[in-house]
Amino acid sequence: MSGGPIELRGGGARVSAWDEDRPPEPALIDDCVHCGFCLPTCPTYALWGEEADSPRGRIVLMRAGHEDGSDLSAEMVGHFDNCLGCMACVTACPSGVQYDKLIEDTRAQVERHWERAPAERILRRLIFALFPHPRRLAALAPLLALARAVGLDRLAPRLPSESLAAMARLAPPRRPRVSLPERVPAAGPSRGSVALLRGCVQRAFFSDVNAATAAVLAAEGWDVAAPHEPRCCGALALHAGGTDARERARDTIAALEGHERVVVNAAGCGSAMKDYGHLLRDDLAWADRAERFAAKVRDVTEILAGGPVRALRRPVRMRVAYHDACHLAHAQGVREQPRDLLRAIPGLELVEPAEWEICCGSAGIYNLVKPEPANELGRRKAENLLATGAEAVVAANPGCALQIAAHARDLGHELVVYHPVELLLRSLKGAG
Repeated sequence: MSGGPIELRGGGARVSAWDEDRPPEPALIDDCVHCGFCLPTCPTYALWGEEADSPRGRIVLMRAGHEDGSDLSAEMVGHFDNCLGCMACVTACPSGVQYDKLIEDTRAQVERHWERAPAERILRRLIFALFPHPRRLAALAPLLALARAVGLDRLAPRLPSESLAAMARLAPPRRPRVSLPERVPAAGPSRGSVALLRGCVQRAFFSDVNAATAAVLAAEGWDVAAPHEPRCCGALALHAGGTDARERARDTIAALEGHERVVVNAAGCGSAMKDYGHLLRDDLAWADRAERFAAKVRDVTEILAGGPVRALRRPVRMRVAYHDACHLAHAQGVREQPRDLLRAIPGLELVEPAEWEICCGSAGIYNLVKPEPANELGRRKAENLLATGAEAVVAANPGCALQIAAHARDLGHELVVYHPVELLLRSLKGAG
């Protein structure tokens, strides 16, 4: 990796490789006893078998960064960059190591103190100038659909840049553009009110999923507010060490904190919003608000599985494989709720793929900045899902949906990927 350390780009004074502005916490580092339970679940360790590309290996590097006279090196940055942030190690760890907090703080340090090569800087700036901005993404969507229509995605292996090839391969299919009103009233007596985060990628590429989310919640008795703000919750920046994650978190809190509950239908967004208390922990004006807000955040499957069913489920005769989005299953610990909802649909057969705990390789911006390992993981995930014989896949994250569909397509299969609420709405409408 080209690049090198730089003196300072914000944050506190340098005391070692890390500055004083929220380095990876030594107390959390010390929780790791190096037992190795994380190794089989770590995607990069599964690919390469390298200790430094395992969670415990990266924790050793974090500890080394605290030593007097230490500095960032290309090798350290490379191992941190290789991490997908999937948090499978959090699920596997018997000692309760909070690796999610450690890697997020470490990545923020890297972004402040490491000068990336020019091409890499340009790519990252392009990604963050585009993806957190739903209007820009929406304007791009027709071009991406055209790219797929003319077969640019099939030319991906011949493109000069691996990242450009990844963008072409991940071009989403044309989906119906559905307008969602700002308020959707409950059907029948109200159970309460919720605010639905529209998101950025979800809003631009999967507006029909947002509409289905609101429709199913309303059918189950929830008054749904779907405000246009915030534009982005900051998840992509938070998980990549971006500098504006805190600002986007404050904007999200200000926009949605007046509601009883905040509902999310994208796993990465939900994970970030539930982590706002940690993200804003040293902001005196926002820390308490962030903690209270995070306590209100629920994935839509948590809300729907949390009470008695009101709306009649009709048969949907289909065999589907459930894919655990990492930031839902590992970061949020939500695994059974979506499965329970799907099993309650008459006629729907739910099957489980092998290696459920291994990431599909999407991981926020990972499949754009690290396309080679992301492609290996995407192909591995698609093969495991196809091996179930399922007609379709269910996944609760837009990045996973794009990644899985793209790699199934590379394997010669047009595999439809549904969000759980899409199948629930299909059941409520009797369109099975």
